[in-house]
Amino acid sequence: MVAAAVGVDVSDQMKSRIPVVLLACGSFNPITNMHLRLFEVARDHLHRTGMYQVVQGIISPVNDKYTKKDLAAAQHRVAMVRLALQTSDWIRVDPWESEQAQWMETVKVLRHHHSELLSSLSQTEGPDHSGNVSLERAAVPELKLLCGADVLKTFQTPNLWKDEHIQEIVEKFGMVCVGRVGHDAKGYISASPILQRYQHNIHLAREPVPNEISATYIRQALGQGQSVKYLLPDAVITYIKDHNLYTRDSSRKGENTQHNAGERKAPGAMPETSHSSKGEAR
Repeated sequence: MVAAAVGVDVSDQMKSRIPVVLLACGSFNPITNMHLRLFEVARDHLHRTGMYQVVQGIISPVNDKYTKKDLAAAQHRVAMVRLALQTSDWIRVDPWESEQAQWMETVKVLRHHHSELLSSLSQTEGPDHSGNVSLERAAVPELKLLCGADVLKTFQTPNLWKDEHIQEIVEKFGMVCVGRVGHDAKGYISASPILQRYQHNIHLAREPVPNEISATYIRQALGQGQSVKYLLPDAVITYIKDHNLYTRDSSRKGENTQHNAGERKAPGAMPETSHSSKGEAR
């Protein structure tokens, strides 16, 4: 109402902002309402800065070779995310990471999607009627890693992340970290020279309604035959039931599969945590 009264077009204000694409990497095993909430909280936070306009959200389920206990097959996890996003008009699931021949480090997933953004831009760019390239169309969205504040703590875990990867993530891309109960995001940043150096590129978003739904709890509840209604989208619950996922029997089969996959894993390979919406750690 105020904007209209003074003759300011809100859409024009948003066009002048820096476009941002949010990328969440995780196991999504299964996807929960908390995962979806992270996107909404992060978008609101960035919009309130007056500098950014979030134009897209991407969920990238981790590869099966991650060899995490009770990890459902990627085809199921991607399908569940797709169902969960039926009501979203700005978030999509991307299966690229899950379709690779091996597990991918988070920074490599970021590089891939950044390259895709540049490629998409070059395909849509073109001369206007005057023969000049439109500057507005040439604006490259910033790609930022979306995660829970607990991920900042994992950066301190020896041999879990490579320092050069942490630096590339915060320097080249940036992060949006949503607060979680029991985690001191500012403290984690202060304790890390790399995070301190690039703290201007780490956005700390506060979740006004603390939400501690964990995929681990969801799997345990399903394994015990308990209700998870209102913790997951209904379409996801139906899919889980239809495909008999996360039951005691499927968990036992998963343990055998993961054990065998672990034996084939390269010696010394250490999976890294990339995001709380990877549930607990990818």
